[in-house]
Amino acid sequence: MTAVAGEDEDGALARRAAQGDERAFSHLMRRHKGPLHTFARRHVGDPEAALEVVQESFVAAWKALGRYDPDRPFGAWMRAIVLNKCRDRGRRLLVRRLILGERSIDAPNAPDPADPAPGPEASTLRAEQLARLEAAIARLPDPLKEPLILTYLEGYSQQEAADLLRISVKTVETRAYRARKRLADWLDKP
Repeated sequence: MTAVAGEDEDGALARRAAQGDERAFSHLMRRHKGPLHTFARRHVGDPEAALEVVQESFVAAWKALGRYDPDRPFGAWMRAIVLNKCRDRGRRLLVRRLILGERSIDAPNAPDPADPAPGPEASTLRAEQLARLEAAIARLPDPLKEPLILTYLEGYSQQEAADLLRISVKTVETRAYRARKRLADWLDKP
């Protein structure tokens, strides 16, 4: 991935934030929250849940600033944190589903909710297709979803995705291919 404008500034801001400068960290948060929210939404499939993941990630980042290497891109470091928080959320939801069954997680005593009606953004065909795609991506198992999101949606090279996920480039390539194939199969069905 090529250098992004502001990466040098990110390193300087992160150094100041690590020394306790909350304003520097706030600036980093404002700069990165949009792309991180998009990244998390693609992973979890829900804008509100993605916002929670991003907030948890910034809290974790603040606590871990001493371990951040300012010579590396701050955005990539944050994506690794967000990815871990998405995985944590997925594990928590799985445990809750095993315990509660398919009932709503927010209201465990309530009956299973019906499929929600399309929201205002789904009024156009493109919005409906995008929502369907995001839902399908969210259904993918993490080992397939993560390389797909990083390489096809976030623009990382296969090498960068491999480094971030701590797997081989070939594994990234294979998993992204399998994810695309599975998505195509799901989306071809009515």
